[in-house]
Amino acid sequence: MKLVKKPHFVALFVVLAALVAWVAVYKFTDYLRTPLPITEIQNLDVPKGSSFGPVLRELSARKLLDHRILLQIYARISARGNRIQAGEYLLGPGTTPLDLLDILEQGHVRTHAITLVEGWTLTQMRTYLAKDAHLQKLLSDVPNSELLKALSLDTESNRPPEGLFFPDTYVFSGATSDRDILRQSYRRMQEILEQEWQARAADLPYKNSYEALTMASIVERETGTASERPDIAGVFVRRLQRDMLLQTDPAVIYGLGEQFDGNLRRRDLDNADNPYNTYQHRGLPPTPIALPGRAAIHAALQPSAGDALYFVARGNGSHQFSATLDEHEKAVKKFQIEQRRANYSSRPQK
Repeated sequence: MKLVKKPHFVALFVVLAALVAWVAVYKFTDYLRTPLPITEIQNLDVPKGSSFGPVLRELSARKLLDHRILLQIYARISARGNRIQAGEYLLGPGTTPLDLLDILEQGHVRTHAITLVEGWTLTQMRTYLAKDAHLQKLLSDVPNSELLKALSLDTESNRPPEGLFFPDTYVFSGATSDRDILRQSYRRMQEILEQEWQARAADLPYKNSYEALTMASIVERETGTASERPDIAGVFVRRLQRDMLLQTDPAVIYGLGEQFDGNLRRRDLDNADNPYNTYQHRGLPPTPIALPGRAAIHAALQPSAGDALYFVARGNGSHQFSATLDEHEKAVKKFQIEQRRANYSSRPQK
């Protein structure tokens, strides 16, 4: 007997299969767009070389991801998940599986910022870096004298590292070390110094850009009012040109190091053993004395013209400039003797 196929049974089977497939696709799509079980901000660290699978297993173990196999299947059939980027991520409430995939592929890592301050010494800068909770510490045991060697930088000149790092705000991710920040800062300083050196004024008393950097560090430490940087640089440039002593307190204080107790005394100014004592030694000190910013570097290479050879602090961060010693002594008497007050400061506090 010949069997007769019933088309309506076949059609019903097709319809049911399509319905099941549609429900499966709907559920699958709904899962991809449903927020993960995250109720508060969560940190996720993805080490370098990590793949998508282990990251999903970690999230599943932390109860932050349901049905991880479904997300792995989607990543496989859509050829995604092979390009996740290392770093520290923040996952918040409302994050869906698709969001998670986008975040990891696009590298939306959590960033931190660290600011190196103009006028800091190298030691102050390194102390600050050592205290930052987000940086990996690779140079903590390296002394200042070995720092450039440890960074594989400027090993031929044998210059001390003081002043060679640019003070600025540096943004980084969780996989960043103190070495990374210092290398970036060093290269930034070299770039800016070269730009300013190429645009320098004529007839400056510097043999090279390093001497200009040293002058910039003095200007940085002497300046309390930003607009006065070119004027202060002009005074020091003219003193160098006339072979006059620079007589700058910040350099003397730098040379004293830990011996300085906050009070600069006459015996400190008379001490010729201090190579940074610009009251005893002519010319620039042997190295920069701080981290100069771009404005100070620019001022050192584009100093104001004029005839001032002296300046004295007014006590409010600004200075009185004088062309003659007689004018200067009168200004000293006025601002440091007759008008001295409790909040008087002879130099900016940095």
